[in-house]
Amino acid sequence: SEAAPTKQPGPLKSFLAGGAGGICLVLVGHPLDTIKVRIQTMQVVPGQPPPYKGLVDCATKIVTKEGFSGLYKGMAAPLAGVAPMYALCFLGYGYGKKIFCDDDAFEKLKLTQIGLAGAFSALFTTPILGPGERLKCVLQIQAAPEYKGPKYNGYNDMVKALYKEGGVRSLVRGSGITCVRDGVASFFYFSTYEYLKKVWTAPGEKGPSPWMTFIAGGCAGITNWLSMLPIDTVKSRFQVAPEGKYSSVFVVAKEIMMKEGIAGFYKGLSPVLVRAFPANAACFLGYEAAASLLTKMGLE
Repeated sequence: SEAAPTKQPGPLKSFLAGGAGGICLVLVGHPLDTIKVRIQTMQVVPGQPPPYKGLVDCATKIVTKEGFSGLYKGMAAPLAGVAPMYALCFLGYGYGKKIFCDDDAFEKLKLTQIGLAGAFSALFTTPILGPGERLKCVLQIQAAPEYKGPKYNGYNDMVKALYKEGGVRSLVRGSGITCVRDGVASFFYFSTYEYLKKVWTAPGEKGPSPWMTFIAGGCAGITNWLSMLPIDTVKSRFQVAPEGKYSSVFVVAKEIMMKEGIAGFYKGLSPVLVRAFPANAACFLGYEAAASLLTKMGLE
């Protein structure tokens, strides 16, 4: 007889365990996110050395000039946003599984179905992430030496100023491309994780060991970012540009292609990959630990 299909967690469990995963992710990953945004948005003047030579140089300059807290700048927003956001992401994935996945999708590793269930989660996260990313990127580049725009004293000040500048449209600038980015990324994120989780589960066991869960989560983080970084670079440029500079994301993509070639889309790749592995490994480990605790508490 065939093994019974693995029981997938219900919506409430997915939501709560996803939130726990999100908290673990931010604590481990935020310093590297700050470095990524500084490198992605630095202005390179032809004939002059770039402001940052790379990951280590950027980190050293931030710590020397702003102290360790410089690396955690802007963390309040992701911490307040990422926990509920990962909760929503895993909730969306849970509902996506009901829509796209056959009963045996996880036993037989039907990766397209699992990927589509993952991509569906972007519809749950974009309403928060679209404006959240816009504010985060603008705040993160404030202290960069080449930043010439207005300086804001935190989120309230910035929201008021951006609203005055272009209304709600200014606050949600880049939400469409954020949704595309996260749909593509989540397709690979969840399908990679579920594939490795199944492959690394010993016969007769319910799931892999914590160490293998950690590695599976880290690998999922890498495929997630490799698939979305080009879209993310366009999004970051579009979101931090002065009001009216670009009519659409396609103009940004064309400018990057003409000025910097394909490599321009992969700016910030090393901090992204250095961060993606530990942050997402921590996320899935936190998710699985919370899920198993909730199971012990009787939540399906």
